[in-house]
Amino acid sequence: MIRVALYQPEIPPNTGNIIRLCANTGAELHLIHPLGFHLNEKSVRRAGLDYAELAHVREHHSLDDLRRQFADARIFAFTTRGRQRYDRARYRSGDILLFGPETRGLPESVIGQIPESQRLLLPMRPGSRSLNLSNAAAIAVYEAWRQLDFAPGGDES
Repeated sequence: MIRVALYQPEIPPNTGNIIRLCANTGAELHLIHPLGFHLNEKSVRRAGLDYAELAHVREHHSLDDLRRQFADARIFAFTTRGRQRYDRARYRSGDILLFGPETRGLPESVIGQIPESQRLLLPMRPGSRSLNLSNAAAIAVYEAWRQLDFAPGGDES
């Protein structure tokens, strides 16, 4: 199973799209606080997060909390400052795909904790700034899942 971690996500519809992505691929979703929105029932419905009950969504007070819980997991940080293309990494079940907040990406303090070989980039045309968070997550999750031969993840109920 692949794990997707959103570091301080800000835009509810992006998180909603990623919840759907995780629900449909069996990936776990981990949200690292602070969030730019509330995950109460009313705001979840308003943001269109109607697939929340289908995905494994967990919240963490900090990146350190996530790292402690999954101490043996590799973390791949997706950043425009990465040097290795996302499709050249060799993913394993249990890996964490880490994405930063929409308006600023992962801070240097976080990127610096990740081995350089695990700082990944999604190729874009020169002069492009970034992809939408939910699009970037979808590209990464499907590549990791493809490498795992689309093995079922999560509970199959």
